[in-house]
Amino acid sequence: MAVEQGEQRQDPSRCGAGGGPRLAMVSTYVPRACGIATFARDLVRALQAIAGPEVCQVFALDDRPEGYDYPAEVADRILAPRVADYRRVAEAINFSPAEVVVVQHEFGIFGGDAGAHLTSLLARLKKPVVTVCHTALREPEPAYRRSMEEVVRHSDRLVVLSRVGGEILQEVYGADPARIRHIHHGFPELAGIDRHQCRRRFGVDHRFVLLTFGLLSENKGIETVIEALPPVVERHPELLYVVLGATHPEVKRKEGERYRLSLERRVRDLGLEGHVAFHDRFVSQEELGRYLAAADAYCTPYRYAAQVASGTLAFALGMGLPVVSTPYWYAEEMLAGGRGILVPFGDVAGFTAAITRLIEEPERRAEMARRAAALGREMGWSRVAERYLEVCRE
Repeated sequence: MAVEQGEQRQDPSRCGAGGGPRLAMVSTYVPRACGIATFARDLVRALQAIAGPEVCQVFALDDRPEGYDYPAEVADRILAPRVADYRRVAEAINFSPAEVVVVQHEFGIFGGDAGAHLTSLLARLKKPVVTVCHTALREPEPAYRRSMEEVVRHSDRLVVLSRVGGEILQEVYGADPARIRHIHHGFPELAGIDRHQCRRRFGVDHRFVLLTFGLLSENKGIETVIEALPPVVERHPELLYVVLGATHPEVKRKEGERYRLSLERRVRDLGLEGHVAFHDRFVSQEELGRYLAAADAYCTPYRYAAQVASGTLAFALGMGLPVVSTPYWYAEEMLAGGRGILVPFGDVAGFTAAITRLIEEPERRAEMARRAAALGREMGWSRVAERYLEVCRE
């Protein structure tokens, strides 16, 4: 590690006292529309609830020079393409009260080839580093392999959100298993949400509501579900498929609303206007909780296997919803034990059968929901934040 002669990184086992060590977090952050930003904000809130408002300073990654109107916990920002910012923030963290640095890692949020600018920060830190790995590529291109190997080399602990993520870090990037910790993706613990009230509010009292939410892009595979619906609707006209979420900002910047418009055209072509609803907005967690409470089942028809985490699936399971999904890695792991139905990628007939089964077998659906809720009890942000503090104390 790039520590000057005569200096050493602090020993994480001696960090902090009482409620836990002081943390510096490097991540995207709200109000930026980004899944990692939401994850980081939720984790910081949960840490603050346990250890007080000063427990964590955030160093936010920006994708635009003007930045965002950040909350008080954001101490400084990094303009992702500007390598000098990473060096400057590393020095700021070294001189800050922080005892442990928590890095939220996803290749696309950092500048440089495959996010390589992050190394300019990691190599200069003189404090223990805990890296949360939101992506782990099993067959990386050379640039991504080099970038991830540097992250592994400079991290004292590597947190994975699924067991398969840990296996990949060991097998592909040579990570020491003794440094890997598995912590579930958290979900917001929302009190006082009444299912019947939510269903009345959305006017779906007598509908079977299938929900997909998240930032919209082609890799979400929504078209597969739409193509699967006509035979379902013929037998069950009460079905309503709700697609909730704004188009991903990067997708919108590059190609506008092409994907959303293509989905809307297909809905019209298939005569599904009364059975598919697009809600094009970025919703608050409280509103999202109400949508989940009103739903009967959740769906993630993603197109590709290489996904080791999904905040949307974690939230749905935490709310006790049965799930129908393609078998991307995180879904395979989380839906084991009867918490959902897996359908092969792009299998229209398979989704038709799975959705029909969910509607027609209420007892099976209730058992899936019970098992999902049991897992969800381990995944609330308060419990997850305690685990992060435990790792940072090691």
